Amino acid sequence: MSRDVSGPTIESGEGGPLFYIIAGEASGDVLGAGLMRGLKQLTGGRARFVGVGGDRMAEEGLDSLFPISEMAVMGVFEILPHAPRLLRRVAETVEDVVRSRPVALITIDSKAFTMRVARRLRKRREAGGERIPLIHMVAPTVWAWRPGRAKVISRFLDHLLVLFPFEPPYFLRHGLATTFIGHPAVDQPLGDGAAFRGRFGIPGDATVIAVLPGSRPGEVKRLLPVFGRTVERLRARYPKLHAVVPTVSVVADLVETSIADWTTPVSVVRDVAYKADAFATSDVALATSGTVTLELSLARVPTVVAYRVNPLTVPIGHLLVNRDSVILTNRILERQILPLFIQSECTPDALGVAVTRLLDDGTARAEQIKAADEVARLLRAGDETASISAARAVLDAIGMTSRQ
Repeated sequence: MSRDVSGPTIESGEGGPLFYIIAGEASGDVLGAGLMRGLKQLTGGRARFVGVGGDRMAEEGLDSLFPISEMAVMGVFEILPHAPRLLRRVAETVEDVVRSRPVALITIDSKAFTMRVARRLRKRREAGGERIPLIHMVAPTVWAWRPGRAKVISRFLDHLLVLFPFEPPYFLRHGLATTFIGHPAVDQPLGDGAAFRGRFGIPGDATVIAVLPGSRPGEVKRLLPVFGRTVERLRARYPKLHAVVPTVSVVADLVETSIADWTTPVSVVRDVAYKADAFATSDVALATSGTVTLELSLARVPTVVAYRVNPLTVPIGHLLVNRDSVILTNRILERQILPLFIQSECTPDALGVAVTRLLDDGTARAEQIKAADEVARLLRAGDETASISAARAVLDAIGMTSRQ
């Protein structure tokens, strides 16, 4: 149960309970949409929503306070140029939350933004202001870097929903109520690779490489040129190579512009509805470090992972980051399954060799595919989907009884 919050009812507010949900990037938008569906189901369709989100949450009925593309930054020096606008949006959002009087605020990832909102609301509560339950989904990666953050956020959040089974102890030791809800990627059905090839005109005998350059403009700018040169080199070895680039609306135009000079045939996938099909038809993937690497593992796509940050961020990152924990599949299984290339290691030569190994070495491919079954088992919190589990945890945290 959450700390120091009162329990509303399903009928709270005109027309049903109002939830304020904030997601600041593409992955959080997907989680937010799933949570909204789960809350609708568990409240008999009475749940209402306001907040900040993207296309997927809009499909569930959310009218976003402002575009989430404004929040698509990361890293110390990436955030600095955007700080004034970020802080204005924080203040604007806090006031909107207070005006909305929701039964709970649920923030999702995007910690540079969401934690500032939650912290300000906690201060208002402590000063005698609004008693809005503060719930956060997707734990800070304290197991990968800056473990001290667990203690910090435990001071102002009421409840934390985590996606990985190894996360609760980091926060429970500081008195923060924490619930493992499972990971929604486990609930996604495998796609139809043959249908995808037909829809995008990809020959049946083509070798397909999925290229995932990230969901933030900075990631795309730093990594897609390297990925492009890697793909061009691979085509010399695999003449029938075809690249598939699933992307999100925030960076789709930038991706299209960046691949305009590729000589390798390429299909850009803007519609997220086709992402699972794109994975299903892919023989291998070259991906930016992030949630998508776990999705690729679960889709049984052998994957090479790469990452580059702003050069000014590198010295700080080397001091604070646990390299062994960067890739989720590796962290969950506590052994290296997916290869990682960061900063100076992230070159077309190195990436090309790693991709070639996964295409030509059956043992290397089989190791990654077999690991996916173990990962899927560990990422389930029970018999319910992660979205329903998350919605139920939210209702439990605020003392609201579900209708199922």
